[in-house]
Amino acid sequence: MRTFLISALAGLLLITTGCAKKAPHYIIGVSQCSQDIWREKQNAELRMGAYLQDNVELRFAAAYDSDERQVQQIDSLIASGIDLLIVAPNQVQTISPAIDRAYDSGIPVIVFERKTNSRKYTAFMSADNYEMGRVMGNFIASQLHGSGSVLEVKGLKGSSPAIERHNGFTDALSAYPGIHILDTLQGDWTEQSAEEAVGQWLQAHPQERVDFVFGQNDRMAMGARKALAHATSQAGKENSHHSSPATRYCGIDGLPDANGGIRLVRDSVLMASYIYPTHGDQLLQLAVDILDGKPYQKEVRLMSALVTHDNANVLLMQSEVMMRQAKYLDRLHEKADSYLDELDTQHTITLLAIGVIVLLIIAIVFFYRYHISMLALHREREFNSLWNLKPEDLPETPEPVEPAAPAEPEEPAKDDATLSPPEGVAASFFITRFKEAVEKRLSDSDLSVEDLAADMNLSRVQLYRKVKSITGSTPVDLLRTARLNRGYQLLLTTDMTVSEIAYQVGFTAPSYFTRCFKEKYGKLPGEVRN
Repeated sequence: MRTFLISALAGLLLITTGCAKKAPHYIIGVSQCSQDIWREKQNAELRMGAYLQDNVELRFAAAYDSDERQVQQIDSLIASGIDLLIVAPNQVQTISPAIDRAYDSGIPVIVFERKTNSRKYTAFMSADNYEMGRVMGNFIASQLHGSGSVLEVKGLKGSSPAIERHNGFTDALSAYPGIHILDTLQGDWTEQSAEEAVGQWLQAHPQERVDFVFGQNDRMAMGARKALAHATSQAGKENSHHSSPATRYCGIDGLPDANGGIRLVRDSVLMASYIYPTHGDQLLQLAVDILDGKPYQKEVRLMSALVTHDNANVLLMQSEVMMRQAKYLDRLHEKADSYLDELDTQHTITLLAIGVIVLLIIAIVFFYRYHISMLALHREREFNSLWNLKPEDLPETPEPVEPAAPAEPEEPAKDDATLSPPEGVAASFFITRFKEAVEKRLSDSDLSVEDLAADMNLSRVQLYRKVKSITGSTPVDLLRTARLNRGYQLLLTTDMTVSEIAYQVGFTAPSYFTRCFKEKYGKLPGEVRN
């Protein structure tokens, strides 16, 4: 019963915990070098891509342009047990060892947007930064008609996009000897860094005229614009050569949000931008393909496009439609999650209610069976006390009294009639007779209940009912008990072998005697003798 109760409780625990959400099949770590609108858009696309996958968990970390923080975050993601790492390295050299550690530990690595100086990665996905710089150089040259002065503001020092965009830009302008690159200033992708760098340069070069500014992203182009506008306002009516209405600006990123490059180009704040695709959904699909063991490309180049005043309005309309659809899908997913959470809660409550009912039923069955077993034990003890009665302990049997003649002749009792349980001396006398009949033929292995009933001048049914009503056990059970009790005595008082004792007390095989003995006394015959 105890085993049954433990098993039932374990089953109930499985039932009630079965409604919990499944553990993610894949855990993907995303290490972003910074946190800005471009990466926020990419993270949103990654989450949208995860909606379409089955059991994918994303773990995001943003280093905010800190090499040390990103190294710590990558190591922490590795230790947390991720299945794949997506990483945009802050700088080429400093982040590579942490990425190598992930790769060497068996974790697939996708390097996105920025390169490392190691080949230890599973796949690389990015747009062509060199091509972006080259296209921007040619665009500026066409706007200046081959003659003029240009100021460049680079992104974070040591990052692969800054290096490649600069190389493409200078290679393109090298074909135009009439265009002079005034200087290449160092920024860190933020608007403030460009505004400070350009402001300091203007103070050092008060007489230089700037015809065009190339910021390696849209935010730095806007920072340069603010610095030039401030210098012009400070000069007042003095002849300032820094800026004029002809000074133009261009950048890279081409985001469609309120302060993004597409809108700035449409409103003629910037002359041009270049769409630097985020493609978080495509990035996540690549990760799942790698984890699923499907074919994939190790080097993936993303398509991008130049944004000018001619196509900005169309691109903005397309982007706004896509953004609305993405937000709509995101809201649908949130509603679906909320509905599933409510359903999961209801499911849990239902299973708990079922569990309580099951426990109640188990408790009732347990106590019922316990009561029955205790009653049976009581009857067995009562029977054993009667079984061990000696003839001199029994009260004298009264002389039979001649019964009065009945008014009507009684019908003879049938074998299957229900008999009232005997009581008192009569019950003791009956059990004594039964005991004598059993002990007389105890060694007879062919002894049956029919034989015992015949010895006591009863039918088999009558014997069964009387024995059952007095002791709660069947004649077969009592016969086996008597044989085992005799066997126990012989083990303690004789030198007979176990086999000899088994046959002596009426068992057909020593192995069966041993098994029954073990069931009754909890030990083997040999252990009793020892």
